[in-house]
Amino acid sequence: MSLNQDKYHTLATLLAEVRRDVATNQITVAEIRQRLVLLQQFFQEQIVPFVSNASREQMFCTEINKQLRLLEIDINFLAGASKPATIDTRLKIIGDRMITLIKYCEAVIGSEQ
Repeated sequence: MSLNQDKYHTLATLLAEVRRDVATNQITVAEIRQRLVLLQQFFQEQIVPFVSNASREQMFCTEINKQLRLLEIDINFLAGASKPATIDTRLKIIGDRMITLIKYCEAVIGSEQ
């Protein structure tokens, strides 16, 4: 596995861990925010600087960046939710977004093989 593939694999693993915790309600909104900050830092420091501007990876990198920003908005909506049904809906949206992010990581890994 190349260095880039390894970084995307690590990001996907971190996303899967957060998604699991969100799905099992074993994490607070504050903890989700904190983990998101760590995910964003990892992405910005370990992946973005090494992406070639002329590569297919650049497209996925742009999408991952966008989805991470949207995830931040989803978390803000979750923080403002008070009804149990709304909270459940927000948690599902967050989980779905994390699945999308994991699929992007897998697409990059697959395209480099």
